Amino acid sequence: MATKERAQLAVEALKKEYPNGACSLTYTDPLQLLIATRLSAQCTDARVNKVTPALFARFPTLETFCEAEPEEVGEYIHSCGLYKTKARDICAMCRMLRDSFGGKVPDTMEQLTKLPGVGRKTANLILGDIYHKPAIVTDTHCIRICGRLGLSSGKDPRKVETQLRAVLPPEESNLFCHRLVLHGRAVCTARSPKCHLCCMRTFCKTYLAEQEENSKK
Repeated sequence: MATKERAQLAVEALKKEYPNGACSLTYTDPLQLLIATRLSAQCTDARVNKVTPALFARFPTLETFCEAEPEEVGEYIHSCGLYKTKARDICAMCRMLRDSFGGKVPDTMEQLTKLPGVGRKTANLILGDIYHKPAIVTDTHCIRICGRLGLSSGKDPRKVETQLRAVLPPEESNLFCHRLVLHGRAVCTARSPKCHLCCMRTFCKTYLAEQEENSKK
């Protein structure tokens, strides 16, 4: 089976399994998503969603974040881990948004990745969810599941992104990645994946290889 064909099967299977697949982070505007995504590094979305209501109540606008001291921001995000670095990045990115981008979250990969603490993963999330551009967020779920399926190889996020862009329909790529997160949490877990429950087992390279190996025993 060609990789593009397998990718299309994966898109359709996950769409059927998770019809309402969407970003797990709670936000009301582009700035809030940008900040929440920065907080999600090495932290669960569930934890971020517990922290952000009080954070955004205290700092409701870009200007309030620009005027904030990292120490105070850090008090609100302490439980997210790496809070000192994240607080410093949040304050700095807000000031750059104000000073260099007219207070608007930019809509290109080049501009987004100029912001402090923003890499391709965060930038792709913004491009896909806010600006509805083709985007591939290569988080741990995406890398693990696509590797098992045979859609990509290796664990380098940039290389996996490139491989997936070559086989996924651009208009499906953003929601596909959100659905991978849901599937990775519920079924295709890092340890002891529940293959018997998987909607993609009939074309998953790893599962099929294991079945073939078991048949030889």
